[in-house]
Amino acid sequence: MARVDVIMPQMGESIAEGTVSRWLKKVGDTVKRDEPIFEISTDKVDAEIPSPSAGTIVEILITEGQTVAVNTVVARLETDAAAAAAAAAAPAPEAPAAAVAAAAPAAAAPAVSASLPATPVVAATSAPASAPGSLEDRLRTKSSPLVRKLAAEHGVDIAALSGTGIAGRVTRKDLEAYLTARPAAGSAPAPVAGASMYAPAGTESHGPLPSPWPGDVVEPMSKMRKLTSDHMATARRIAAHVTTFWEIDLTRVARIRNAMRKEFEAQSGQKLTYMPFILQVVAAQLKRHPVLNAAVAGNDIIYRKQVNLGIAVALDPTGLIVPVLKRADELSLTGLSRGVNDLAARARGKKLSPTDVQDATFTISNPGTFGSITGTPIIPVGTTAILCLGAIEKRPKVVTGPDGEDTLAIRTCCYFSLSFDHKVVDGADADRFMGDIKKALESFPEAGV
Repeated sequence: MARVDVIMPQMGESIAEGTVSRWLKKVGDTVKRDEPIFEISTDKVDAEIPSPSAGTIVEILITEGQTVAVNTVVARLETDAAAAAAAAAAPAPEAPAAAVAAAAPAAAAPAVSASLPATPVVAATSAPASAPGSLEDRLRTKSSPLVRKLAAEHGVDIAALSGTGIAGRVTRKDLEAYLTARPAAGSAPAPVAGASMYAPAGTESHGPLPSPWPGDVVEPMSKMRKLTSDHMATARRIAAHVTTFWEIDLTRVARIRNAMRKEFEAQSGQKLTYMPFILQVVAAQLKRHPVLNAAVAGNDIIYRKQVNLGIAVALDPTGLIVPVLKRADELSLTGLSRGVNDLAARARGKKLSPTDVQDATFTISNPGTFGSITGTPIIPVGTTAILCLGAIEKRPKVVTGPDGEDTLAIRTCCYFSLSFDHKVVDGADADRFMGDIKKALESFPEAGV
């Protein structure tokens, strides 16, 4: 028998778990390699996951709606036709949901559970420290929503514990064992990260939850929305956000674009927008200003050599995803245009692969397509800055003519805003970067396409 494990993929560097939102196939179905077999939701993507091999589905280990850690086995395929037929004919006892949920992580890492000590939870100080930002660290702190809620209610910092789950992931059983074993009342509970010093344990730092009034409509958040909420709150807490605003004259870019648009679109088959021009300049300037293309790991700054641009894409009806254009500094205007259009189309069609949303070194958000003048977006975890593009529109501006006389002129302008992490990026660094972007766009070369 040749069985192949189907695992929960890691849909982004900072993602430690995913939810099986829908199975597209059932036990006994025959699938081709790369044929979608289930849908997942994370805080970065809502996507269809393809089969890793051709074969027949003989086991589905995770039910719809369950959240599991990345690399958890969620199903198994049988590639041998005869063995698959025998497996399908054999009656399988139905396991309760709780047993299924517990079995998947155990199957994913038997060696880990086999080597664990009898005591399920110990203080993190007695365990070897994991590298800052490592997968193990993220898995431990990204426990299930239920465990995080229980930890908050009892004033326990999950990051201060190690458990019996994958890479030390704290489970409900681990937390309950810790609460039973910890000192009785009288000792101050461990503070919850980000909690207010004035709020009692278990109280959200923003105060009590609001209650609905008569006539209000109450709808639970979707899984994607809940995960996005958690991720944004974490990102906001990690980075010291500061934003600088610039108005950039795109009149020259608009003229070059209009002059080459017809021929460009005929030759490349790609729609020519302003975005490739902006991406080309941003990618070039990130090479000259490496602190904007960096990541923070504890007390270290990682200066990335690759320039991978995350492009925020709004999804209908709600949601946001950030596919990544890899090695953008090596692409021509045609390559940038083709790459952006392809990623956007596959994002809206739920055709992105895990690698398509990983390894961004810098992100660009474009709310200007909806008419927004500007914005102050949140810096994604693992990067030091994000650029926001406002609406591109014609405005009256004072310009100085060749004879030094000031006149009013109609110019095509756009507000750019840069949110940066002030822990490692100084205001001068950010403004020099933006100044160079402004200069490059306002003097874009005629032959620079």
